[in-house]
Amino acid sequence: MSLFATKPLELLLKDAGHETLRRTLGPTQLVALGIGAIIGAGLFSLTGIAASVNAGPAVVLSFVLASVGCAFAGLCYSEFATMIPIAGSAYTYAYATMGELMAWLIGWDLVLEYAVGASTVAVSWSRYVMSFFQDFGIHFPQQLAASPFEPVTLPETGVVIQGLINLPAMFIVAAISLLLIIGIQESARINAVIVVIKVTVVLVFIALGWAYIDPNNFTPFIPPNTGETGHFGWSGVLRGAGLVFFAFIGFDAVSTAAQEAKRPQRDMPIGIIGSLAVCTVLYVLFAHVLTGIVNYSELNTAAPVAVAIDKTDYRWLRPAVKLAIVAGYTSVILVMLLGQSRVFYSMSRDGLLPKLFCDIHPRFRTPWRSNLLFMAATGLLAAFAPIRILGEATSIGTLFAFVLVCGGIIIMRRTYPDLPRPFKTPFVPVVPILGIAFNLFLMYGLGWTNWARLFGWMAIGLFIYFGYSRKHSITHNKF
Repeated sequence: MSLFATKPLELLLKDAGHETLRRTLGPTQLVALGIGAIIGAGLFSLTGIAASVNAGPAVVLSFVLASVGCAFAGLCYSEFATMIPIAGSAYTYAYATMGELMAWLIGWDLVLEYAVGASTVAVSWSRYVMSFFQDFGIHFPQQLAASPFEPVTLPETGVVIQGLINLPAMFIVAAISLLLIIGIQESARINAVIVVIKVTVVLVFIALGWAYIDPNNFTPFIPPNTGETGHFGWSGVLRGAGLVFFAFIGFDAVSTAAQEAKRPQRDMPIGIIGSLAVCTVLYVLFAHVLTGIVNYSELNTAAPVAVAIDKTDYRWLRPAVKLAIVAGYTSVILVMLLGQSRVFYSMSRDGLLPKLFCDIHPRFRTPWRSNLLFMAATGLLAAFAPIRILGEATSIGTLFAFVLVCGGIIIMRRTYPDLPRPFKTPFVPVVPILGIAFNLFLMYGLGWTNWARLFGWMAIGLFIYFGYSRKHSITHNKF
């Protein structure tokens, strides 16, 4: 069998014809779903790091650059989601267009988006929880809430030491994983409440913080390059775009709800592009206020909003905002770990992974062994890896997935030219090519170290594929 033989599209479309899920989601709920998945650690945490280390106040331009790459990918996702309206992911699309090998690579790559992304959010969750506790005089040992590779400042003495282990981050990963094993069923109504809370936090911060903007903090708007690529200057704006790209991760989660949309042909593009548009506007305003309140050099922390709030007179707002951020983070971690288990469940059902990933608990009816495995792996990353490396690994992995999705549209137009397309990506192949080029450009901006990590991760994936997956593939054995 060829490495590029596809899983028969007819089987996917047959699955789409079986109404196993209720079609209850309209365009407003899909936009809310996208916003709920998007707004998280990327905005409330990595914005400050990107400003402090890479772009300065010009981090607002980094957000604009990142949104352009997402827009191209979003148009391609919209065509796939309406053409193959099943509860799937980029893995499913790749299997139908580029064959088993590419499907495996994108499924393996999605670990960087979901599992590593959950670790990133858990680290930021830990910082905001610690800041929330401090508002009430509860002081958790700082060195037990940071990785060994990150410095922490002791509040009692001001002495800077290295962290030991991030226990709160491990705790939240374990708690959510156990909940997923027991069985958590999120409804669109509950998600909408969480979205309202998170958007309210962003709007309140923008509205109240605007009065505390110091124009001097915007000078220089683009700090001069330090002589090292990616550290300020225009190369820093590009590197920052690759980092804050993490803030847009999640809009593709809308595509997984295609089988639950009332009118997927109309509603899916609205959900994907609409959530991207709303979040881009909020992000630019949020970054402008954040870097206006606090000088960019002081924002190299996983909880920059807490730093900014501490410079205002709204002391009553601090715990409320931090608690809302923590609640929002919790839902994002849940969605990411849930998404990771679903991708590996599908890969296991296709024979590309061992059966343990699709083993269902006899009582809870959840893929519990898969949840336990990722609880351990994600928890260890959250406990010991610095947030910047986690965020960059997630960004480059997701950018690579977007490149493959854009390429898949070009392939599908050639291999299935007559297949009904309720939503057609405009100006093909121009838009997909621009999506590929722009997302590769953002990947380039992340630097060679992140490329090395991506190639290393993919090399491990290829070793597993040729050593196990290809021999056990159901598609390989049946077709």
